Amino acid sequence: MFDINSMISILKHLTVLNVIDITIVAYIFYKLFILIRKTRAEQLVKGLVLILLVMKISEILGLITLHWLIQNTLTVGLIALIIIFQPELRKALEHLGRSKILNRRLFDSDEEVEKVVNEIVIAADNLSKNRTGALIIIEQDTGLNDYVESGTVIDGIVSSQLLENIFVENTPLHDGAVIIRKDRIVAASCVLPLTEQFVSKELGTRHRAAIGITETCDAIAVVVSEETGTISISINGKLVRGYNAERLKKVLYGILKKNIEIDNTFFKRVKEWLTKINNK
Repeated sequence: MFDINSMISILKHLTVLNVIDITIVAYIFYKLFILIRKTRAEQLVKGLVLILLVMKISEILGLITLHWLIQNTLTVGLIALIIIFQPELRKALEHLGRSKILNRRLFDSDEEVEKVVNEIVIAADNLSKNRTGALIIIEQDTGLNDYVESGTVIDGIVSSQLLENIFVENTPLHDGAVIIRKDRIVAASCVLPLTEQFVSKELGTRHRAAIGITETCDAIAVVVSEETGTISISINGKLVRGYNAERLKKVLYGILKKNIEIDNTFFKRVKEWLTKINNK
């Protein structure tokens, strides 16, 4: 039964640390909910809640055999669940690791972002007009060294001419993905994971690879269709088609500039904090 006097007593003894503690726990549960929403893990959590509920009811009612069975099954089952849902757990840990406190700065200035974006857009537009297939991956917070190692190291400044030459048909590096880190083309002919979700039959291996890589990390994938010349972008496992040069530039610049602004704000605050400490 709800006791208002007990609630008032609890609130009176509530400290700042208690509020911080509750806020942190609430934030953790919120982030977990966001991570598992609309995934296989969502159904898993519902099943676990139901099993725990049945276990508690069996304990209250004195159903000893049922309670023992559920309790022992859960002990073994948790280990099996970690193995089965390893991709979801890995995704969750990667998501936590993308904190701006832990990650490097992607670009040093707006000018650097604009230059890289312009070169990518020019290359994508020319490849589209020539119906030349291409897959360009722009690395963000999550490192892509695993995929870089599957290709051929380039380590060249990003330029439209170099990108177009890489994807010329029947050349050694045209088949596979180009990976860009900051203002450099790190590698070409890289092998990427293909998505397992259902996609239109019109989409080929490049589009499936673009969706696949963005499902596992925060990279941006720009795809040019060899059959139609259509330019597409994949982010967070979602593919959007039908970009022209102007729209492609706007979207890429918007995403990368946003990261610059977040980074600059964070480093500005750190600098101010260090200055205050030094002045004391």
